[in-house]
Amino acid sequence: MFYICSYCTGLSRNLTIQWNPLPSAITTSRALPRNSPSPRRSRHDGRAGQARLLRPRTSRTGLDGTHAAASVVALHCSLGSGRQWTKLAAALGGDRFMAPDISGYGVAACGRDWPRTLDGEIARLEPWLAKADGPIHLIGHSYGAAIAFRLATASPYAQHVRSLTLIEPVLPTLLRDTPADARLYDRFARIAQIVSKDILDGAVMEAVEAFTAFWAGSGPREQFSPSGRLRMIEQADKLPCDFNAALDLDGVAEAARALKVPTLLLSGGLSPYVTQRIVAKLAALIDGAELRHLPGAGHMLPVTHADRVNPEILRHIWRAEELANLELAKLELAADAGPADAARPAGSARRHLVFRRSLG
Repeated sequence: MFYICSYCTGLSRNLTIQWNPLPSAITTSRALPRNSPSPRRSRHDGRAGQARLLRPRTSRTGLDGTHAAASVVALHCSLGSGRQWTKLAAALGGDRFMAPDISGYGVAACGRDWPRTLDGEIARLEPWLAKADGPIHLIGHSYGAAIAFRLATASPYAQHVRSLTLIEPVLPTLLRDTPADARLYDRFARIAQIVSKDILDGAVMEAVEAFTAFWAGSGPREQFSPSGRLRMIEQADKLPCDFNAALDLDGVAEAARALKVPTLLLSGGLSPYVTQRIVAKLAALIDGAELRHLPGAGHMLPVTHADRVNPEILRHIWRAEELANLELAKLELAADAGPADAARPAGSARRHLVFRRSLG
């Protein structure tokens, strides 16, 4: 949810993508081509994690009813910024990609009137979401994944989400339904209270220490550079708002059951068990969800294990594109066939399957 590594707090000078100074971090503008060949599985050209995928056709109805190209929108964790997704943006090779800074972080850190709900976070992202005039491939990590989940299940943009990738989403209220899970929820609520109280009392360094210790899970503690630690301290005031937003969301299980978007879930074996358990429960609730687990990765797996995570995200996007194209072709065939053929019974309903694969 909120743990940030030293990579995300540093400033890279060798970016392979365009940067938009207002209002956020990463953006590339070239749209996914509409009539490109069908996708293949990723190939590696000798450089670790550099996925070379052929791009699928992408056209579909945009927000204004016209055909528009799909966009990829990626939301970062707390104490991070859109720079977290630099490698993913490069792997996409210039496709329409947006990684806005969530309120309170990066170039969106100014001011103190921060949202305290996920709906409020979505409202702050409105200028960026409005740029995605076509379908959206939505990606989120930690707190950003909680925002992405809410956006895909209960927002005006939900109907435009073509695929959803959630990397250890912080949805702790999902853990209140059984005594065993409730203990995990209570532990999360305690760390939220400790960190928030320290910040309100002015003990920001103590808050950052407690925060990073929790999100290290069973892995080694991150060693931050002085400049990286300073940025964390400067932006830590937003954490109570993030905790409040995560703990405020109800109805997560019901929303997950109703979700019909192709969904990829990722978790790390060294992460806090609270987020591992959230991912496992979501996998059982979301129809057809795919689950990828990296035993040797921690909570910051999209950064520390980008060479393993990014190809999975790319494959998921391409499969969702092909599925959308197939559904469109079926609709066009049905329209051409006429009323008699369209009245024939459809195939059996989709079975609830969870595809789990360990990437260790």
